[in-house]
Amino acid sequence: MVRLRSASRQTRCVLSALLKRPGAWRHGYDLAREAGLSSGTLYPILIRLHERGLLDAQWQAPAARGRPPRHAYRLSAAGAAYARSLEGPEAVALTEVREALA
Repeated sequence: MVRLRSASRQTRCVLSALLKRPGAWRHGYDLAREAGLSSGTLYPILIRLHERGLLDAQWQAPAARGRPPRHAYRLSAAGAAYARSLEGPEAVALTEVREALA
């Protein structure tokens, strides 16, 4: 089992965006807009979450001729459980305490 460190604010934003539609395949551009992150911040987070087994990833065929394939992401079962654990009131309180102490 992969050891999970506490999630950064940016990672929590990505997980929260994915948790809104946990079974749906999402593209990076949509996630970046929803989470309010730049691509330089978003894609390393997506890669890290995928490597830890928290995201499923796949290449999707182009929607229109002449367009490139797109990478899509969705929460795995473990990822959905982890994201939900970060959304609880006790997780929010703990995060606020950690941020106040930093």
